[in-house]
Amino acid sequence: MSAAAILQAGRPDECLVNGEYPLTRRDLSEIAAMIYSDAGIALNETKASLVYSRLSKRLRQIGMASFKEYCALVGSAEGAAERREMLSFLTTNFTRFFRENHHFEHLRNEVLPGLITRARAGGRVRIWSAGCSDGQEPYSIALTILGLAPNAATMDIRILATDIDPKIIAQAKAGVYDGQSIETVDAATRKQWFTQTPEKRWQVSDAVKQLITFRELNLMAQWPFRGPFDVIFCRNVVIYFDEPTQARIWVRYADLLPPGGHLYIGHSERLSGEGKDRFDNTAITTYRHKGRF
Repeated sequence: MSAAAILQAGRPDECLVNGEYPLTRRDLSEIAAMIYSDAGIALNETKASLVYSRLSKRLRQIGMASFKEYCALVGSAEGAAERREMLSFLTTNFTRFFRENHHFEHLRNEVLPGLITRARAGGRVRIWSAGCSDGQEPYSIALTILGLAPNAATMDIRILATDIDPKIIAQAKAGVYDGQSIETVDAATRKQWFTQTPEKRWQVSDAVKQLITFRELNLMAQWPFRGPFDVIFCRNVVIYFDEPTQARIWVRYADLLPPGGHLYIGHSERLSGEGKDRFDNTAITTYRHKGRF
């Protein structure tokens, strides 16, 4: 997305959001172009209020006088660190344990029994949580595995959890959540795999953490691994990408999955392009890889 893509819609100096720091169409177009270039996230004028609400506080924190000044900073070599901060502020990190629970039921009942049998025989099992946010998705995957194989850490079963935001990855590694966050974790699982801190927060046990490797990763960049993965979770991530970017992502996932490997996507997402032809839809937003072309 180029800056011109938004500028074509109206006057560059037109104010889209009036406030302490007026946000013009030019400001939004420059921010959108940088975010698209860096992370593949597509912003348009419908997101103007969101951009304003998330970045106006940041402008105040670092003493910026206007969005124009801020755009000049994050567009410069000297502003590279702040540009990464901008991405963190504009990334949506809503998640919860066992979100879209039908995926975890399918994983537990249809996919994991065969994978665990393989692991018990000395085989390798790999699962990727792409866009893992603060860790609740990969921890949910790990808890599902441990529910079937409490000694999973002694086998070659590992979960890769990645996100573009280094701050959110740090939170995920810590594995500490408030009571509201773990309301969707049943009492028996909570008792077995969590401990309560003096601050009345909940700490994921080391036995769960042992199954997971957390890494910072930009899905638009080269991926420093070749797979294969038996299962990929990428849920409520590609909705922030435009259609061409989504189509490329589906193909890249297909290339990492063996025949019969599973891909779980978000409830509002749909496979498209060549990637759609590489999978069979087996359940709600659940896909099985047909095999390599």
